[in-house]
Amino acid sequence: MKKGWLKKWSAVLVFIGMMFPAWAWSAEKILIAMSNWIGYAPLYLAQEKGFYKAKGIDVEVKIIEKVADRRAALAAGHIQGMCTTADAHVITAANDIPIKMVLALDESYGGDGIVAVDSIKTVQDLKGKNVAGHKGGATLFWINYVLTQNNMKLSDINMIDMTAGDAASAFVAGKVDAAITWEPHLSRAAREGKGHILLDSKKTPGVIVDALAFRPDFIEKNKDAVKKIVEAWFEALEYHKKNPEDANAIMAKFTKDTPELYKQHIEGVRFYGPQENKAYFGTPDKPGELYRVVERALDLWMETKQIPKRVDPKSIIDGSFIP
Repeated sequence: MKKGWLKKWSAVLVFIGMMFPAWAWSAEKILIAMSNWIGYAPLYLAQEKGFYKAKGIDVEVKIIEKVADRRAALAAGHIQGMCTTADAHVITAANDIPIKMVLALDESYGGDGIVAVDSIKTVQDLKGKNVAGHKGGATLFWINYVLTQNNMKLSDINMIDMTAGDAASAFVAGKVDAAITWEPHLSRAAREGKGHILLDSKKTPGVIVDALAFRPDFIEKNKDAVKKIVEAWFEALEYHKKNPEDANAIMAKFTKDTPELYKQHIEGVRFYGPQENKAYFGTPDKPGELYRVVERALDLWMETKQIPKRVDPKSIIDGSFIP
């Protein structure tokens, strides 16, 4: 009797094993930390539409607003991956927190910019002027790039350290000559401060780009899961194209916007699909723009003493998961 029961139960287990692959029983939750920036919203869309689960992986988008807190969580092993700008990933790696970028998510495409008084008509006119903006992260990286392209240095402007919102308010109040900020502050500052948008990120494609990165040890043990996460991102972008109203409504919850506002704000970003990723990553033999962005970030962060050492760009870039 007992042997018969065991025989039947064994047959049931074999059947279940055939119906459900091993991941259904052993999969661990994969936590990806990010802010609720509009450019990360498709990762949330993939979660809400069940794209990860359909591929047999358990992924959860975790909101951690500050990049420094995301780094700490990654270093402690509380999360497996994080999203931030490529230049910020450089700071993470250079501070001995191993990380590899596997997917470019979006680029600022008009969402960041410089608002200035009408008398400032060119970037060169900013020389010697009071300019409000955050002295760190993507803001500092971007304005340094803009100045370099115009044969200028950070020391050529009097940069006053402020958050994006405070910088815009300072411009509106007439306390500074210009401000480096992002939407919706950018348009508001230009309108209410009676100034104009001197330059926006549409003119600097590929400079402010967000990327998804994972711990290298996680990648090594979970290559199939990373591949599926990348696929789910592309699937979410495709869903957004075909079902914009439903997708916008879901992603608006992530950014805490109304669907109408989300639709407006999304105009300031450009999501990266397979082709954009292929071009941006390139290959180790024929590096794409991402490698140059990393090099520029290394130069700036060394100069401003935000990192203790340089790292090899190849050590923090892994384009092998791009189809």
